[in-house]
Amino acid sequence: MFRRKIELKTDDQIRLMRQAGLVVHAALSAVAAEVRPGITTAELDAIAAEVIRAAGALPSFLDYGQVAGQPGFPAVACISVNEEVVHGIPGPRELMAGDLVSIDCGAIVEGWHGDAAVSVRVGEVSPDVAGLDEVTRESLWQGISAVAVGGRLSDIGHAIESYARSQAVAGGGSYGLVTDFTGHGIGSDMHQEPDVHNHGRPGRGPKLVPGLCLAIEPMLTLGDPSVVTLDDEWTEVTRDRSVACHWEHTVAVTSKGLWVLTAEDGGEAELISRGVPYGGLDN
Repeated sequence: MFRRKIELKTDDQIRLMRQAGLVVHAALSAVAAEVRPGITTAELDAIAAEVIRAAGALPSFLDYGQVAGQPGFPAVACISVNEEVVHGIPGPRELMAGDLVSIDCGAIVEGWHGDAAVSVRVGEVSPDVAGLDEVTRESLWQGISAVAVGGRLSDIGHAIESYARSQAVAGGGSYGLVTDFTGHGIGSDMHQEPDVHNHGRPGRGPKLVPGLCLAIEPMLTLGDPSVVTLDDEWTEVTRDRSVACHWEHTVAVTSKGLWVLTAEDGGEAELISRGVPYGGLDN
């Protein structure tokens, strides 16, 4: 089967992606700061749109997937609440205390993309939802920490799966690991080769080399990880309507190490604390 060649970036192209990543970080931070009971997901989307456009960037998601006779995604951010895993369309839904909301957005600077997602607790949440959020976020950093020059792509998914499977839900049981969706290569397009699976055996797939840029994005649930698509043809929900969680960062492999392009500090603090070489090109 034909597969597109993996796009490797120059240092200057990675720096442009860093600019896009910082716009994404700013948008997500602004939206997260306004998450509260009573606010609608449409209002949150408007905040993301304002931040991205004020920075002189373009939103990656708006009209994504548009083809002749078929509209694309109708918003700037994917905002997914509770049982919604990914691709939730912002609208009149009001957030309630105890909800878990995933905010996913992308930005384009001079043709180069950044993409990230955070999950935010609405007020006080139950212990199992808090645990889900914590484990999903740590799964992301476990996957990021597995990115090493000379390693293999599947090392990332193996690290995510190994950590997620090792954790127990508050009250017993295990987390559901969503395998219907993957992370992806990113650069001059938002979605590129290679797919970045959140599970699998290590030591397989393309080598991790300088210039490779990836969006890593684990998704976990409190129940059955299988998903169904709603009638809007975008929103993916858990089949059993259990709560889901999603975290994502865009990362670049450089000659120095790893640069988390959508983290404010480039991921430096997290990476150093985990013994992973920090590879920022900003100094």
